[in-house]
Amino acid sequence: MNNIDIKKIVENLIETFLYAGKISIELRNQGLTKEIKSDNTPVSNGDLEVNKIITKKIVSLTPDILIISEETSENKSKNNLENFWLIDPIDGTYDYINDLEEFTINAGLIINKKPVAGLIYAPAKERMFYSYGKDNAYEIINGKHLKLDCSKNFDKNNIKFVSYSNNIKPEIKKIHEKLKVKEFVRMKSSLKFCVIASGEFDGYVAEPRACEWDIAAGHAILKHAGGDVTDFDGNEILYGKKEFKNPSLILKSKNIL
Repeated sequence: MNNIDIKKIVENLIETFLYAGKISIELRNQGLTKEIKSDNTPVSNGDLEVNKIITKKIVSLTPDILIISEETSENKSKNNLENFWLIDPIDGTYDYINDLEEFTINAGLIINKKPVAGLIYAPAKERMFYSYGKDNAYEIINGKHLKLDCSKNFDKNNIKFVSYSNNIKPEIKKIHEKLKVKEFVRMKSSLKFCVIASGEFDGYVAEPRACEWDIAAGHAILKHAGGDVTDFDGNEILYGKKEFKNPSLILKSKNIL
């Protein structure tokens, strides 16, 4: 896998992500068809169409790398994978089908069980993020590719986190107190990784929940913007685990001790 040009692959995916986002909004405006999956979570025709668009382009760019997508069963039974893509075509389907704005389109490239590239697009917010290596994380704003630095707005006297829920569990509250978090804002989708990478917020804490395709792209972007992603014990997060389940998570700006 040392011979692949990760920068070129990511740059070739940006237009596809922007197009997939446009289609996701168009389909929502037309009225989505919805189903409930076996895990009791919703899926729409928009999720499936975005998955087709993203998957087709990735296959054309990296035909020898397996794809694991939330919305297909293909390859999910494989164990001990080292090099693969993780795709979540719509993270935040509830927001998507209910005309809210926070949903995102995601793809993360895993090499040797570590995230080396990520793309996240929030179509309703028109925010496009991507990364392909250390100090190479960007947001596209008004056509300009602006480098992300997770520490640029840091204020040690006003540490701000995002949280999956407004009801903080005791274990997470302890970590917030240890890290001297002053306030938190609810945010459910992978956009949380991006707003930490951009310096708008300083961190996020979650107990074991969700799956690897929910975090891989954001992990890459935050890491490449100078942030850190570990479990509660400070261990590095590796990918390709059984059933692609996530451990506990702590996302931090590099200024958080």
